[in-house]
Amino acid sequence: MSNLGDYYKTLLRWEEQEYRQLVHEWPMDLREDIVSAFVNVVSDTSIKSSVCPIKPGSTNQSIGNQVEKFTIEKLSVAIREFTIEHCSGSGYPDKILIKKEPQLRMPLEFKATSDWNEKDSNRRVLTSSSKKLRKQFTEPIYHLLLTVLYSNGEEDLKKINNIRLDFLEPTTKVNVRLEASVNHKILANGPHHSKMI
Repeated sequence: MSNLGDYYKTLLRWEEQEYRQLVHEWPMDLREDIVSAFVNVVSDTSIKSSVCPIKPGSTNQSIGNQVEKFTIEKLSVAIREFTIEHCSGSGYPDKILIKKEPQLRMPLEFKATSDWNEKDSNRRVLTSSSKKLRKQFTEPIYHLLLTVLYSNGEEDLKKINNIRLDFLEPTTKVNVRLEASVNHKILANGPHHSKMI
């Protein structure tokens, strides 16, 4: 098992990019400011126990996406010292958490689950490329993972139960899976033999 700091070092080598630190240790005061802001949002709004309508026939992934969108909209309206914005481009992170004073942009990844089990070892993919991080963020880079915990309500309704914040550190343990992929362009231009029948 690796850690997030080592993962990014290795990833930059694989991507043939010059080294730069892509994950930094959270300062305690910044962490406390974020926790305080989210605690205030939760207490000032009805986000906990609110009900998210789900489109009939949604897959588990679609349900998670709908719960995330619903939660983001509620948080974005009420959070004061920070703003939550979309992070353009594909891949990690989904969002940017911006501290207003002093201005600071932080990668913010949203996940949603109906079952928080501390012994669950199912993968929750964070990142596979450094391109978006390198393009969108400058040092220091602090990574925040926000997980929305929900339960099943009546039929196509999900009730928001909790919001969990994980302040990822360079020492945060991560599973790394080496993966190879192709696309139509690569296959069309590849040096291998192919035949369309």
